[in-house]
Amino acid sequence: MSAVEDTTAEIIPPPNTTTNNATATTTATPFLVSLLAGGVAGTTVDVALFPIDTVKTRLQSPQGFWNAGGFRGIYRGLGAAAAGSAPGAALFFSVYETLKPQVASLQSQHECIPDNPAFCHMSAASAGEAMACLVRVPTEVIKSKMQTNAVGASTLSQTVATVRAESSGVFGGLYRGYGITLLREIPFALIQFPIYERAKVEWSRYQSYPVSPIQAAACGSFGGAIAAAATTPLDVVKTRLMLGSDKNGVPYRNGVDVLKRTMAEEGSGALFRGIQPRVMWISIGGFVFFGAYESYKNVLMNGFY
Repeated sequence: MSAVEDTTAEIIPPPNTTTNNATATTTATPFLVSLLAGGVAGTTVDVALFPIDTVKTRLQSPQGFWNAGGFRGIYRGLGAAAAGSAPGAALFFSVYETLKPQVASLQSQHECIPDNPAFCHMSAASAGEAMACLVRVPTEVIKSKMQTNAVGASTLSQTVATVRAESSGVFGGLYRGYGITLLREIPFALIQFPIYERAKVEWSRYQSYPVSPIQAAACGSFGGAIAAAATTPLDVVKTRLMLGSDKNGVPYRNGVDVLKRTMAEEGSGALFRGIQPRVMWISIGGFVFFGAYESYKNVLMNGFY
């Protein structure tokens, strides 16, 4: 996509388009712009809010918050998070922004596909999440081990070696929990991104000019808070599966096994552990992330396109 229309069309439909047309909010953002803006924004958020993520992970761990480290070593695993943040976010946004206009084009050409902006955003976000998880899952496995002071996870290199030794194959246990992570991320994206995109459109129409990066950030934060609360049970299952075993050292077989044992041993309330820091982390993170993404995208678009 070498030629790109004005990026404000992504927020406000051109005068000659209807408001229910999927193409009204799907002007293409260049691949390189999405890649760079998403990568920098993702790293900004993950590094700045890492302590909140550590608290959330320790609350969700089978051994309990204090046994997992409490408030000690709150930055353990930061290196793993920082290393995977930029490529994960860059992969997501490059796929998301690339697919939005393509899905919108298919919607306008084929009557069997719903001509609805939400469908476009959900489809593009789901594909973006599937790609981002190729980077995000190994990062999450290593980070979670280090955050909860697991055996053999004192340093980044030692943790990588420990995780790879936990299972046969080239990657070992690095992709443990890929399925449950997708099962968490896709519903999250299906909730957050339609809210984010729709809120930008409605806010822009209300004030009769495009939303600012700060306003876009507020839209992302609002959508993220709702999605975070709704997907907390899936996040708990994901965290425990990635940690590998329960508080007695008995390995988890799969996500269903984690769910059954957690419910039987600790009750349904355990599935909502860490919901407060998770909602706070994603709300603040969503505000910073979407604000940074929109700002970096505008700078790059104005500077190079």
